Amino acid sequence: MSDTLTKLTYQTFQQGKNYFGLAHKILSTRLMNLISPSQHQTKPIPTELLFKVQQRLNNLLEVDWEDAERGMYPTSLLFDNPWLDFFRYYPAVWLDLPQIWERGNQKKYQEFSQNVDIEGYPSYYVQNFHHQTDGYLSDYSANLYDLQVEILFGGSADAMRRRILAPLKEGLKVFSDVSPRQIRILDVACGTGRTIKLIRAALSQASLYGTDLSPAYLRKAIELLSQIPGELPQLLQANAEELPYLDNYFHAVTSVFLFHELPPTVRQRVIEECFRVTKPGGVFIICDSIQMSDSPEMEPIMENFHETFHEPYYKNYTTDNLVERLEKAGFENIEMQVHFMSKYLIARKPA
Repeated sequence: MSDTLTKLTYQTFQQGKNYFGLAHKILSTRLMNLISPSQHQTKPIPTELLFKVQQRLNNLLEVDWEDAERGMYPTSLLFDNPWLDFFRYYPAVWLDLPQIWERGNQKKYQEFSQNVDIEGYPSYYVQNFHHQTDGYLSDYSANLYDLQVEILFGGSADAMRRRILAPLKEGLKVFSDVSPRQIRILDVACGTGRTIKLIRAALSQASLYGTDLSPAYLRKAIELLSQIPGELPQLLQANAEELPYLDNYFHAVTSVFLFHELPPTVRQRVIEECFRVTKPGGVFIICDSIQMSDSPEMEPIMENFHETFHEPYYKNYTTDNLVERLEKAGFENIEMQVHFMSKYLIARKPA
């Protein structure tokens, strides 16, 4: 297949996912307003802002294509879609919506199934984030999560995750004298393992590690990652505030979509832990939501996200100075990028 045809196929594929996500949102919102009308109305998004969002999405897809074309990761990764999970779990997404709507309307933020054990977790973690059933603490939640995120971002979640791969490979160049098999990379709050899967595709020989607080999400990650040939990533249940690793152990550390779900003081502790376990000269990469400092024009969307979904720490996150937090921990040479609805901070530990 020629590069031009491959690119056209990719753009069509992504456009199809975007249209599907949009159709789902429109249908589900109309149904919600009939069955469980909310007392709170979100602010309408101006048309000109919607055009800017579409342009941001187009720019994201162009960068995604360019990174694949220049060999940052296999082009096949652009078409990697969990079709089996889609057909298995999409009906369950619809069946779960009435509970989500009711939970949101009733402001039930700590509602869990009887078989979910919430003992031993930090209080900030025992939440129905996004009003989702069981928060992050059941296999049911873990099975639906990736599909829910894909719908939320119009099929662009993996494209945003892939934006960590180019700076990750660039950051590892400082360890050019280290055998690829001896390179150690940690993904903090790895969830269902989607980010680790992408890292494996870009760095086939590196030793990969992941931590997460949720045993259910780690089980889902093991299910996903065990299907990939080669060394199985080492996954541990752990609190990111107390990473169970030696000082200066990892050549690189990543964290995707974590920090907006942490209280401010916990954000700092997690950053300090990531600094501790990163080798001198190593790189730490954060991918998370855009903030007011880099995307002030997107304020209505950030406000609606905060109001529509149960994200108790998001509003504070949007104005938090992550660069300052990284510098306080000891990181330097901090670079920032913005792609679509996510921002990226690439920070170095002094050699």
